[in-house]
Amino acid sequence: MGKLTHKGVKGMSQPGMYGDGEGLWLRVADSGSKSWVLRVAVHGKRREFGLGSVKWVTLAEAREMARDMRKEARMGGVPESVRTRQTLTLEEATRKVYEAQRPTWKNAKHAETWIRSLEIHVLPRIGSRAIETIGSSEVLEVLGPIWTKKPETARRILQRLTVIFDWAKTAGHYGAENPANGVTRALPKVDRRPEHMAALPWQEVPKLIGELKEREGTAARLVEWVIYTAARSAEARLATWDEIEGNVWTVPADRMKRGKEHRVPLCKPALGVLERVKLLNPDLVFPSRQRRAGATEDQPLSINAGTSLLKRMGYGHITLHGFRSSFRDWCNEAARANREVAEAALSHAIGNSVEQAYSRSDLFERRRSLMDAWGRFCSGDSGEVVELVRGA
Repeated sequence: MGKLTHKGVKGMSQPGMYGDGEGLWLRVADSGSKSWVLRVAVHGKRREFGLGSVKWVTLAEAREMARDMRKEARMGGVPESVRTRQTLTLEEATRKVYEAQRPTWKNAKHAETWIRSLEIHVLPRIGSRAIETIGSSEVLEVLGPIWTKKPETARRILQRLTVIFDWAKTAGHYGAENPANGVTRALPKVDRRPEHMAALPWQEVPKLIGELKEREGTAARLVEWVIYTAARSAEARLATWDEIEGNVWTVPADRMKRGKEHRVPLCKPALGVLERVKLLNPDLVFPSRQRRAGATEDQPLSINAGTSLLKRMGYGHITLHGFRSSFRDWCNEAARANREVAEAALSHAIGNSVEQAYSRSDLFERRRSLMDAWGRFCSGDSGEVVELVRGA
């Protein structure tokens, strides 16, 4: 019987048992899930040990674990103890889970915040600990300081820790119950009202635009672009010239929160931003002047570039994302725009799943009228209140 290969394991789909030799088997279930199994004699009796899911345990790792467990059995020991001895630190486990899951995430921003939240709030405290020594008290230790101050961040960290310990248990690195389960019962109740990004009142946007136009830096152009396009900061910051054709910016699906390509009609002031940055870089619309150590390609502006600029300008109380709220409030209060058009401009899903399934139009032409009016307002060219016909 031939040895299994990494490529072969990945491609197997028919339910059954596939041998790698010396008692190591790949089990493909009827559901399509794959896991490793070791069959070995312990004290004269044939036993079967699960070594974890293929999703988390590589072929090489399964072979190494099986070899050590066979040796333990020959010496008269307990094979289960081998998995316990093959301990990882929490940080090592975190990196393994992150690298395994990252290819499945369409949103680069999500991947960045996933690992960054753990690097800030968890790993400095308990990352160096062997994962098998961590219990619910340690999970409480990292969540307690942020549970009421940053409830949304804490909730997401708890979800990520749950995934990490599920993996560790499946891969044989953690023998007890997942320590993230049930910890919320020991934490205070938190008002779960949604957290709103700090936004600038829409009436004050033209004043800020005037101040930004006086600045020469690329960060100022980025903030203008975010405002004129009502885009999320990551969508804007990573913009490339090949995404722009004429007066349309097409943001690719892998950078959109909903995973769908989004066309943005560019108003006249947005095109003016492009004129001011067109000679900076042949690929990136908003390039950084600095290059990270070891980087071989030009880099876009850092994730904090726009926020740092706003802080220096005396607008430290608002966020880049908050300009989407400014735009939405303007749509409601000044433009009296049709709700579906305003939501489409923000790339928000409208209606229930059935309505979304039947909705084929992105309302592009109607959005163009809305964004042109927004551009005129931001630039101070709209006079008093802009009125749009609801049916337009």
